[in-house]
Amino acid sequence: MKNRSSVTEFVLLGLSSLPEHQMLLFVVFIFLYMASLAGNILIVLTVMTSHNLHTPMYFLLINLSLINLLSSSVSIPKLLHNLLEGRKTIDFAGCIAQIYLFTWTLGSEALVLAAMAFDRYVAVCHPLHYTLIIRKEVWVGLIVGVWTAGLANSAVHTGLVLQLSFCGSNIINHFFCELLPVVQLSCSDTSLNEALTFLSDAVFGLGSCVVTLTSYCFILRTILKIRSREGKKKAFSTCSSHLIVVSLYYSTAVYSYIHPTAAHSLDRDKAIAVLYSVITPALNPIVYSLRNKEVKEALTKLIKRLELH
Repeated sequence: MKNRSSVTEFVLLGLSSLPEHQMLLFVVFIFLYMASLAGNILIVLTVMTSHNLHTPMYFLLINLSLINLLSSSVSIPKLLHNLLEGRKTIDFAGCIAQIYLFTWTLGSEALVLAAMAFDRYVAVCHPLHYTLIIRKEVWVGLIVGVWTAGLANSAVHTGLVLQLSFCGSNIINHFFCELLPVVQLSCSDTSLNEALTFLSDAVFGLGSCVVTLTSYCFILRTILKIRSREGKKKAFSTCSSHLIVVSLYYSTAVYSYIHPTAAHSLDRDKAIAVLYSVITPALNPIVYSLRNKEVKEALTKLIKRLELH
């Protein structure tokens, strides 16, 4: 790495350069981080300790919570350290690690949300064949595939970044090392990096979005065919939590990564990155605990057991 780059560390501009904003940002982000950690860990413990939730949908939910934990832990601790210390630097290796881990979580989250949408499609549209279609080997394969594909995608992008030379500015207009802002600092030819970034965005972002939207089109068509109002309400309740989470993810992440280069605004993208890397991981557990009756009941039982101990 040293042979290909004269840059040994990067400067992260963060969200504000005003000294009086640093402590306020620290308080806000440590609260969001604690909420994300507590909420997602509770979701994982709730599903693992409740036999009623030992179904493919909730095992996929565990994976979503693990992705959220990793996603928020990639960026927030370093941001908090920089806000507290007043320094906004990150060494080259640390920056590469952030790129690798965050790219991994971003792609994996898109895939796990698509897998959850497919699961809801089978549950609502083919309930009698659910156990036949979503067999153990199928959902285990989906989970392994999600993590492996995200890992491979991230490894390719990170490997290409390591081939670049950084000999000019080391100032990143972001609060953590994200792939595109770092690539734009390189003094090498980045056309391959940009082409593969666009390709992976299409495969992971648009591909997952198409699977999710198609699943919900069939789900909506099935719900509309249900005659009883109670039946429609029950069918919709099985996927309402996931639909909210999907909306949170795609309304921010996909918009941030798929737009014309000429319209690229790093200041705007920093604000959007806060939404999908910080706020969404904190909100997802709340959505599932408040909108999902089964999770709510299991979570209440878990909290009561913890209180007794």
